[in-house]
Amino acid sequence: MRTQVTPDTAVVQRRVLTVLAVGQVAAGIGFSTAIALSALTAARISGSEAVGGAAQTITVVGAAIAAFLIARIATRAGRRPALTVAYGTSAVGGAGAVAAVTIGNAPAFLTALLLVGAAISGGLAARFAATDLAPPDRRAKSLSLVVWATTVGAVTGPTLAGPVQNLAGRLGMEPSAGPFLLCTVAFLIATSTAWLGLRPDPLLLARTEAGEPDGGTRVSAVRVRAALTASPPALLGLAGVALGHLVMIAVMSMTPVHMDHHGASLQFIGFVISVHVLGMYAFSPVFGWLADRLGRAPVMLLGAGMLAASGVLAAVAGDTGHMLLTVALLLLGLGWSAGLIAGSALLTDSLPVPVRPSAQGLSDVTMNIAGALGGIIGGLMVATTSYAVLGFTAAAVVVPYAVVIGAMLRHSAVRRRSTVPAHQQ
Repeated sequence: MRTQVTPDTAVVQRRVLTVLAVGQVAAGIGFSTAIALSALTAARISGSEAVGGAAQTITVVGAAIAAFLIARIATRAGRRPALTVAYGTSAVGGAGAVAAVTIGNAPAFLTALLLVGAAISGGLAARFAATDLAPPDRRAKSLSLVVWATTVGAVTGPTLAGPVQNLAGRLGMEPSAGPFLLCTVAFLIATSTAWLGLRPDPLLLARTEAGEPDGGTRVSAVRVRAALTASPPALLGLAGVALGHLVMIAVMSMTPVHMDHHGASLQFIGFVISVHVLGMYAFSPVFGWLADRLGRAPVMLLGAGMLAASGVLAAVAGDTGHMLLTVALLLLGLGWSAGLIAGSALLTDSLPVPVRPSAQGLSDVTMNIAGALGGIIGGLMVATTSYAVLGFTAAAVVVPYAVVIGAMLRHSAVRRRSTVPAHQQ
C-alpha cells in the first residue's frame, strides 16, 4: 500500500528534509575531513605507507558493517534511533582518533577509523529517510536534496583542516589531532540534530500512513530476499547503485596516482578531484527532478552513459591530457550521482513499506563492498597493466547494464502502446 500524503504529512516531510540536510552538512564536514587526512595521518604515526593505504579501506569496511546495523535498527525502531546511533558511533570514533593521534598509536587510530565509517553509512541512510514521507512523484527530488547537502560539508571540511590544526597547536594539543577534534564536534552536531529533529520519526509515520504500523518488527532476511527476487526493478536499482560506486571508486582513486606519475602538480590534482566531487553532489537536484519527471530508468541510462564516457575519456587522455582527465572526472561524478539518485528511488518505489529499510540497508552494504572492491581492482589493474586499460575496462563493465536498462525502457514503451485503444493509435 502506498503512503497516503496528507497536508499534515507534507508539513512533517518539509521539516524532515530540513533536519536531514542540516545533519548531512555536519556529518559531511566530519567524514570528508577524516577521509582527506586519514591516509596521511596513519602513514605518519605508523611510519608505513602500507598502513596509510589501509586507512581508507578500514573506513569503508566500517561503513559496510554500520550499514547493516543501521538498517536493522531502522527496521525495528525507525530512522531517528538509526541515524543517532550512526552519527554517535562516528563521534566516538572521532574522539578515539584524537586520542590515538595524540599518543601516536597506529592500531588505535585504525580502530577509531572503523567507527568513523559509520558516518558514511549514516549519510547514505539519510537519503532514504528523505523518501519515507515523500509522494512517489517527489521521492527522487527529496532524496537528491539530502545528497546535495553533502556538497557543503564535503567542500568545507577539508578547507577547515589547516586552520583547526594550527589552532590545536596554539592550544597546546598535538596539531595533527585538531582536524579529528573537528570531526568529533561535527559528528556530535549531526547526532543531536537527528535525535532532536526527527520527531515524529518519518519511517514510523510512513508505516502508520500505509496502515502497517507494526510491519517493520517482523521483517526477516528471507522476506527481504524474497521481495527483492520478486521485483526485477528493485534489483536493477540496487545493482545500478553498486556498479556506479565500483566504477567511480576504481577510476577516481587511481587518477591522482596516474597524474602524479606524469608530472601534474599537487594543486592541479586537487583541482581535478574537486571538480569530481562537484559532479558527485552539486547537480543531484537536477537528477532528482529528471528522475521524477522522466522516470527512474532514463536517468539511470543517462548515468550509465556518463560513466562509460568517463572511462573512455580517461583512457584516451594519455600521460599529459590533464584537461581531458578533468572532463572525465566530472562525468564520472555526474554519472555516479545520476545512478545513485535514480537507482535509490527505483529501489524504494519497487518494494513495500515493511521491507524497505532492510533492503535499503542491503543496498548500502553492497555499495560499500563494491567501493572497496573498486579500489582494490583499480590499484591492481594500474599496477599490472595501465591507467588506460582501467579506463576502457570501466567503460566496458557499464555497457551490459546500460543494455539491460535500454531493454527495460523498450519493454515499457511496448507495453504502454499495447494498452492504448486502437482508435487512439
